[in-house]
Amino acid sequence: MDYKEQVAEIEASARFGDLIEFSYPIGYSHWGVYDGDGYVIHFAVADETQIMNTFRGYLQTIFPVCGDLLLGETRIRRQRLAEVNVPKGALLLVSNSRHTFTPSEPEEMKRRRDALLDKQLPYHLFSQNCEHFATFVRFGKAVCNQIPGKTKNKECEEATKVFADIVWRETS
Repeated sequence: MDYKEQVAEIEASARFGDLIEFSYPIGYSHWGVYDGDGYVIHFAVADETQIMNTFRGYLQTIFPVCGDLLLGETRIRRQRLAEVNVPKGALLLVSNSRHTFTPSEPEEMKRRRDALLDKQLPYHLFSQNCEHFATFVRFGKAVCNQIPGKTKNKECEEATKVFADIVWRETS
């Protein structure tokens, strides 16, 4: 199934707050949270001009795992699923069952999403990445299950604190 067909399938079945996994062919994934109407909220490149988008696509061709990381700052962005730049061969999945936590109520997910949307944050592969962000929005706990050698479903307290502090500042 090509990427457009995968997007259509997700748009037809996903619900607000679902974890969206962009599974790269080399074994790692990019993560976001479904926001409804074909949109995902995710850690994205801070500058998404057409030139930067083209350059980022080129970097991802050469460095599929870290093309985004080489560009520095990231921004939490709301973007159409069909427009998320992924390497060729990526699979698009709803992956709610990869984490053992109970999802928060939609109102709480929306509060976290709204407070974090458009914030520019540094990307740290092991302590503050896209999966940490997506799980924080869904569960209120930042977790990354794809870091080799790390215990699965273990909260990254550092990332949780960073995100929670932003939410507190924005909603107090």
